[in-house]
Amino acid sequence: MDQVGDSKNTDESWLEQIALTEAIKRLSGREKHILALRFYEGKTQMEVSAEVGISQAQVSRLEKNAITQIKKSL
Repeated sequence: MDQVGDSKNTDESWLEQIALTEAIKRLSGREKHILALRFYEGKTQMEVSAEVGISQAQVSRLEKNAITQIKKSL
């Protein structure tokens, strides 16, 4: 009778997670790698640029484009 609501595991959150996963799959390997370094490992754009071997400006552009693509997919 009495139930505790689960706000984390709603149908909507599952659908959002699936949509996000599909959007990320559409990115290039380089874009995925840059986003992983930035947002999962918490590295700065300068640290990512040194690791990947491109300029900080290129990292910024690739990151921005990848995020824009993800937003459009959602």
